[in-house]
Amino acid sequence: MTQTTTGPTLNPDEGTRAPGAVTGQQFLDRLRQNPPTLYIDGKRVEDPTTHPATANMCRSLAGLYDLQNQPELRELLTYEDGGVRYATSFMVPRTKEDLAKIGEAHRVRANYGLGFLGRAPDYMNANVMAAGMGAEYFSSCSASIAGDPKRDFAANMRRYYEYVRDHDLCLTHALTNPQVNRAKMASELPDPYIALGVVEEREEGIIVRGARMMATLPIADEILIFPSTVLKENADKSRYAMGFGIPTNTPGLSFQCREPIDVGRDPEDHPLSSRFDEQDAFVIFDDVLVPWERVFLLYDVELANKAYAGTDAVLHMAYQVVNLKVSKTETFLGAAQSIVNAIGSGQFQHVQSKVAEIIIMLEIMKALEVAAREQATLNRYGVMTPARAPLDAARNYYPANHARLPELLQLLGASGIIMMPSKADREGPLGPQIAKFLQAGNASADERLKLFRLAWDMAMSSFAGRQELYERFFFGDPVRMHSALYEVYDSSEAVGRVQAFLNQGGAARDQA
Repeated sequence: MTQTTTGPTLNPDEGTRAPGAVTGQQFLDRLRQNPPTLYIDGKRVEDPTTHPATANMCRSLAGLYDLQNQPELRELLTYEDGGVRYATSFMVPRTKEDLAKIGEAHRVRANYGLGFLGRAPDYMNANVMAAGMGAEYFSSCSASIAGDPKRDFAANMRRYYEYVRDHDLCLTHALTNPQVNRAKMASELPDPYIALGVVEEREEGIIVRGARMMATLPIADEILIFPSTVLKENADKSRYAMGFGIPTNTPGLSFQCREPIDVGRDPEDHPLSSRFDEQDAFVIFDDVLVPWERVFLLYDVELANKAYAGTDAVLHMAYQVVNLKVSKTETFLGAAQSIVNAIGSGQFQHVQSKVAEIIIMLEIMKALEVAAREQATLNRYGVMTPARAPLDAARNYYPANHARLPELLQLLGASGIIMMPSKADREGPLGPQIAKFLQAGNASADERLKLFRLAWDMAMSSFAGRQELYERFFFGDPVRMHSALYEVYDSSEAVGRVQAFLNQGGAARDQA
């Protein structure tokens, strides 16, 4: 059934003042007033701020928003423009100093979740900032009509960035089609609207139907549907090429969430999964009306497949990710060294070697972040953009090596990560025996068990398993990622140097 209700306008009345950077309470109030249409365990989540599977994540997100209002972090995590303070993750970098501030802000936000919040709001903020500044890219879409108050896609994209920035919204997104039959194109499936596609155009907007995978952090204000970077359809089957952004409670839009990882256990026993289960969902569009002012791209397959590169959004998103992975790797190093310190195993060379592996991975990621920032250049839209080569290296290196990090924690903690009585056990009848037999050389049983509980949630729990798969496919199929790197990397200088050496013949020896 076609839906007729539309989302909030992107053109507020004159004199309306946007709040800019919001507080955690303002974020929670928004979720209560306009909850996303989430389904968990067969039931609608009426209020994500109180539902057992999502309440803790909502509180964690609120805490993330509150960071930018702390006096000591306000200058770093926000910036002022026109008398309003906005989140730094929306800031348009014009200089390398701007980029350095944005990177530092990314790391501070990442540290809040120890690097385990893969889709914190600043990730999508970087996306809409770059797309908004590169809005000209969308004007070349054949369905766009410059100057049309509805179908001017470049103007729509620019206004959407400003709207999300002005209200400090939290966004999720979904890129890929359901995993039904990878041997066939979307148009060849039993129903051509298994994959999300455009059904028809109307005076007020487009009608879309189908599904997308995978929306991480559906506990959000809006969902951004951008084109998949691997759209296989031919130009005459381009109903699947689109870009738009709508509220997560838009009529006809539903999120089917996976089984929750947060099962209501004490944070001391599940320090990560009880706080940072950001949820994953596939998104169902049941003849959803997308107003024209919220459409950015339509029908153009080639333009769709190059949207992230054409606006440089992929580079600003990757810059956030590299800073996030630096934070996460630092957490693994901190946990590993804390285990070594607690049980007094640091004198063994095999232990030192394992910790050194983490140090090497950390320093590689830090170096790639520095290289991306220091080699940054202004793009054609006047945005200081981090260098692609270091970011591409990071995007290929980290997914291939991340699995070693939890493995190293397992090797360093050994049976200690298994034998971990809960908080209730420590407070129960056998508490004194636990305190005696599970103490460490340099830590009480209570201190040791809190640390090993964290290591377990990082390396062995269901939360850890989800993190490992997530990291492996964070940027897509690793083989395609390698192929993409091969296609775009400029190796001509290296090839030329080798050829020049070979063409010298015996000249160098004769001159000697």
